[in-house]
Amino acid sequence: MVPFSFAGHDFLASPDGALFWPAEGALLVADLHLEKASWFARLGQFLPPYDSLATLQALSREVERTQAVRLFCLGDSFHDRFGCDRLPDAARELLTILTDRLDWVWVVGNHDSGFTDHCGGRIEEECLLSGVVLRHEAVIDEQRPEMSGHFHPKLRMSLKGRNVSRRCFVASPTKLIFPAFGALTGGLDAGHPEIRRKVGAGAAALVPVTDRLLRFPIAA
Repeated sequence: MVPFSFAGHDFLASPDGALFWPAEGALLVADLHLEKASWFARLGQFLPPYDSLATLQALSREVERTQAVRLFCLGDSFHDRFGCDRLPDAARELLTILTDRLDWVWVVGNHDSGFTDHCGGRIEEECLLSGVVLRHEAVIDEQRPEMSGHFHPKLRMSLKGRNVSRRCFVASPTKLIFPAFGALTGGLDAGHPEIRRKVGAGAAALVPVTDRLLRFPIAA
């Protein structure tokens, strides 16, 4: 994980899109979209049914690496409000272990609005942590520092004739949008007009790699 600062606080970011807040002992992620594959299967589009377990195993590795004691999921944790009902046994067991171990908060997103069975943890519409608002979708006129998800930002660029796509955070002085942490999620270009509209001027795409944080200004 690589260090960076936002809103006067120090964090560590992982290439998979998790953020660790050492002062709070908190791990933050967004857009797990658990049971997305089973949702598509109900519509007749069959995908490998391993997305939830792969996502939770990756999340468990981040918990072990950081020794976090709190975890905040910034919305769309399940692909729909009934996603938790469809969790395979292995995924449900791992999720229950994690929610029992941690002070776990589910922030509600647009996909999982109204869900009630969540294998532990507690559900919040949004949170305020050390002066930083945690919610699912950025609010343009929010004056407080804010962290959110929803857009699944990715940095796309051409490198030596190859098209490269990487999960990224999008940051401005007061807003930080998380990439999707889920194993089966797409992404919106970090420079998309809707992302730029939400974060305002001075935005940059932040790409954590093994030993550093790459920063790419986003043109207005």
